[in-house]
Amino acid sequence: MDDLTSVEKYARDFVQSVHKLTQIPLRKLERYGSSNNLMNVLERPLTLEPTELQLKKLEQLNAFLRAYRILKWEEENTKQVIRSPNDAGSYFNALLEGIRDRERFMAAFLDNGNHIIETRTLAVGSIDQAPIYPRFILKAALNCDCASIILAHNHPGGSMKPSSEDLQLTKRLVDIFNPLNINILDHIIIGNKGFVSLAELGNLPSVAEGPASYEAITMNVMENDHYNASVNPWHANHDPFEDEWER
Repeated sequence: MDDLTSVEKYARDFVQSVHKLTQIPLRKLERYGSSNNLMNVLERPLTLEPTELQLKKLEQLNAFLRAYRILKWEEENTKQVIRSPNDAGSYFNALLEGIRDRERFMAAFLDNGNHIIETRTLAVGSIDQAPIYPRFILKAALNCDCASIILAHNHPGGSMKPSSEDLQLTKRLVDIFNPLNINILDHIIIGNKGFVSLAELGNLPSVAEGPASYEAITMNVMENDHYNASVNPWHANHDPFEDEWER
């Protein structure tokens, strides 16, 4: 019954939309659909005996739907997939490697299949500070209806060591997104010698540990200028991380 009700609703929505877009009378469409296949309206438009203007609008609607299907197919077959910390590090290393003038904070927003929906630069710091606004990240995530997020930023001084602000920001964002069922999969730090993954280092909370806070966090760029040799960086040519993130 639910499926039938759903089909009937979509049929009504289809008829209403065609009516509004083509000006074909609503009752004519309803009468035709009561005993015929509604897909004929688009696939065999002459069966409705439309006027010349109505036929032109039906052709335009078909052209739009055809273009959408082709572009959607192209998108699905060319989307980048990030399945591991190594994939994430390699991706962001290509975007942030060699940037020394400013700290840049980025995020990749992913769908349920770990395909990249979009990647954004969400903050660019001054010479010594980089303010991050969690509410901007939340807005971007909700706008693209993502299932998960990968964070990344560069350390202009080249350090591979996560700073206290890096860890605090990551925790803050997990506190915000975990209750919304949006996973923070990783936070990648790009330095002179490659990249490190907070998930691989065990510094990524898996669940919210406190209430959500949207206060800005100021990243102290100068604190990151001393390389910590004890941190083992991932490199773009490192063997792929065999285990995917738990979802």
